[in-house]
Amino acid sequence: MTPRPALNLPAGLRAEIHACGYFPELVSDAVSLALGPEEPIAHLVHHEATFNREEIQRHLSVLVLTASRLIVAHTDENEDPGEPAQALTTTESVGLREVNSVALSQVVAHPERYGSRRTEVSEAWLTITWGTMRRIDLEPAHCADPECEADHGLTGMLAGDDLTVRISAAGDGETKVAQLISFASALQLATGSFA
Repeated sequence: MTPRPALNLPAGLRAEIHACGYFPELVSDAVSLALGPEEPIAHLVHHEATFNREEIQRHLSVLVLTASRLIVAHTDENEDPGEPAQALTTTESVGLREVNSVALSQVVAHPERYGSRRTEVSEAWLTITWGTMRRIDLEPAHCADPECEADHGLTGMLAGDDLTVRISAAGDGETKVAQLISFASALQLATGSFA
């Protein structure tokens, strides 16, 4: 049996992972191993469920920002009928110099009242690209002539698609939305210093 790494996680991060109740020891060990001796500057824990036919599948993502890296840990379960349950946990370490883009999108209800206590961010999206994944969307190309029947090939768009996290107040709570915004802001500042 492989010895477990020393849990060098801050108490707040460890508590958030355990509060999800989703393989907390496995997730904590994976994040701790990836973190090593570095101190976290900020973190985000996102637990989500997805529906796949008749079953619910859960996923847990943990993002940790250090002075030099972004650590992305993702854990999900794999259940095959007649086989013992399995969990897959993957950690990726991305140097902050490698992060190409950090985008934060916020959806605000009643923007005309923005700034008052009656407005809130109803959901937030964090999109991070560092060049690992690319998505190509293709469609048939057309010319300006509506009578033209020639084959003009394909046209499309190449977009970075490494990681997107969506948190909503309705599904996850206002506190989690605020945590996403705080983490995104810290990551934007940290990666901006390498520009």
